[in-house]
Amino acid sequence: MKIIDTLSSNRPFISLEFFPPKSKEGHPAFFAAASRLTTISPAFVSVTYGAGGGSQDATLDIAQALQNDHGFETMAHLTCVGADEARINEFLDALSARGVSNVLALRGDPPEGQDEFIPDNERFKHASDLVDYIKRVRPDFGVAAAAYPECHPESESVRSDLEWTKVKASKGVDFFVSQLFFDNRAYFDFVQRLRGMNVEAPVIPGILPILSLGSIRRILSLCGAAIPGRLYLDLEKAHNEGGNDAVRALGINHAVKQAQHLLDNGAPGIHLYTLNQADACLEIVDRLSL
Repeated sequence: MKIIDTLSSNRPFISLEFFPPKSKEGHPAFFAAASRLTTISPAFVSVTYGAGGGSQDATLDIAQALQNDHGFETMAHLTCVGADEARINEFLDALSARGVSNVLALRGDPPEGQDEFIPDNERFKHASDLVDYIKRVRPDFGVAAAAYPECHPESESVRSDLEWTKVKASKGVDFFVSQLFFDNRAYFDFVQRLRGMNVEAPVIPGILPILSLGSIRRILSLCGAAIPGRLYLDLEKAHNEGGNDAVRALGINHAVKQAQHLLDNGAPGIHLYTLNQADACLEIVDRLSL
């Protein structure tokens, strides 16, 4: 089933993103958290895919279990890193055999030890190439793609980034999932600009709950997202006065306010980057008026 066919245009929803544990020793804790999150009844969940295909098997195993054992409609990430037609076909066939028929098509990050993304071949240089190929060879699959409200860190300009987003839409993307952001103005401006370019695919905003100062510093350094200066200063103050518990409380409160404002002003739903942490996600959703 394609996820886009299950999304209502007038009923806000929650979706979730998980990442595979680094080893099978982490599976019990991971699936315990996932099981608790079934109470949210997310519209779908996504499973990340490691750079260089390092966690491809883990993605398949996790996606299968989430789809068939936990009842989630599951979307697996797929990247251009190390991609060729044979490997992509193999991955799509493996997903289909496991009952999963939705993918999030991404260019992907450079493999570990590599400073910049270097395509393995000319056929799959961009996420749009991956979208185009999947839509042609597997029309039974739902295909989503990433969007960057604050502009992809490697884009030449905001305009260039919008044009690349439009290219992905022209290849048949069902919907977009946004990179995390902390200022809703970036999201609404981005969507407005896309609509002005006749891109009508839904853009689901991605929200990351800040659970510690160390983790948000690390995540921001990896993805290039910006954080409002006032929020960062408040987080530092909370850390100095109350430690990680105070940072977590402030971070969750910000996520709730941010998500509610997005929903109240027309966002189709909220995509929560779970960090595989059930407690924070449950608290956020419990406090939202859906």
